[in-house]
Amino acid sequence: MFRRARGSLDADALEAAQALADVATIAIIQHRSTIEGAALIDQLNEALVSRIIIEQAKGKISEAAGMDMDRSFQRLRNHARNHNLRLTEVSRGVAEGTTPVRSLDPLPSTHPVRTISSNPRTPPSGHQT
Repeated sequence: MFRRARGSLDADALEAAQALADVATIAIIQHRSTIEGAALIDQLNEALVSRIIIEQAKGKISEAAGMDMDRSFQRLRNHARNHNLRLTEVSRGVAEGTTPVRSLDPLPSTHPVRTISSNPRTPPSGHQT
């Protein structure tokens, strides 16, 4: 607070200075809350857009590769991890058609679990006689 004369503030001036300081504090807090709220909205919007792109890519993979949506997501994620890419980058390429589905890394094969029979005449599962 600026004054023309030196000296202490009287009670009324001190009260006015405190009121101005309180208003300034409230304004700063309100401004910060508004900025944080806008940042949260941006983050939520980005997450929603990313999710939509991932779903579109899963659909294209599912259709092109004849696999269910869970396996399609696993294939997207597997390719992104193998090539150190963000999932949304890979998904956007697939969804927009710039990354062909056939260029994605295949999922690791899952071999059926073989069991060993205690009966020597019974072959292990997965073998044909």
